[in-house]
Amino acid sequence: MMASVLSEYAPEGVDIFHAIKMLLIHDLVEIDADDTFCYDMQGNDSKAEREAQAALRLFGLLPADQGSELRLLWDEFEAGETPTAKFAAALDRIQPLLHNQQNGGGTLHIHGIRRHQVMKRVAPVETGAPELWPFVLQLIDDCAIAGYLKDDTALIT
Repeated sequence: MMASVLSEYAPEGVDIFHAIKMLLIHDLVEIDADDTFCYDMQGNDSKAEREAQAALRLFGLLPADQGSELRLLWDEFEAGETPTAKFAAALDRIQPLLHNQQNGGGTLHIHGIRRHQVMKRVAPVETGAPELWPFVLQLIDDCAIAGYLKDDTALIT
């Protein structure tokens, strides 16, 4: 939905329909691999392997041509090199931040997530959806002001 709604912010060369398919496939693989909280350092150690196994399993359930097509979409998203993959990745990073901002801090607050962690996580937005970058920075500021995440900017030099 975000790719469709925010399509006007897509950089030149982005194929919105392709991005939508990429995002759906990416999320399907994450779900099958027992989606990992993005700030769970221990859980993220095995994430790539779990997701690769999930992709192999899921795409293997389909006829070869369909499985191959979806695998290519997933691989493109994971590589993050095309303008469309970069835009899709940017949206994938914005969504949880928006969700947390709208639900009173949610997992940001519960887990004591710090501003620098969020900045690192959303960094792909700056290049994947540059027109949305100022909005994301404002969103982070709003979350810090509201106390949803720990503001540690004074600690970073």
